[in-house]
Amino acid sequence: MEQLSDVQLAFMRALWAQPGSSVTQVKDFLAMEGRDLAPTTVATQLGRLEKKGLVDHGVDGRVFLYRASVSEQEVQRSVLARVTDGLFGGDMTALVHQLLEHDEVSAADLAEVKRLIEAKEAQEAP
Repeated sequence: MEQLSDVQLAFMRALWAQPGSSVTQVKDFLAMEGRDLAPTTVATQLGRLEKKGLVDHGVDGRVFLYRASVSEQEVQRSVLARVTDGLFGGDMTALVHQLLEHDEVSAADLAEVKRLIEAKEAQEAP
């Protein structure tokens, strides 16, 4: 999957949050996030995302209703794989180390990470 810009990700977030949105609904969602775009700009960007296979649309009367054709998890996996491979040479341990060293990590976050590791270990145990 091709890397998405911040603006494209904002459009995708709008469609994940509100599947089946019109141009106006996407515009309003983006405005709530501080991105005040013209309706023609929103329509153009949705068309570009559709050409990339990330968005599709249906028609209700004269209104196009857009929805994401890829899940948020698929995009997250793609972006994370690119970061892991590109910046850390595929070394997941280095990625986790960087996150733990340079971001504020709460005790609750650490507990959740430990729980996830334990669940993964249990899942992979023979």
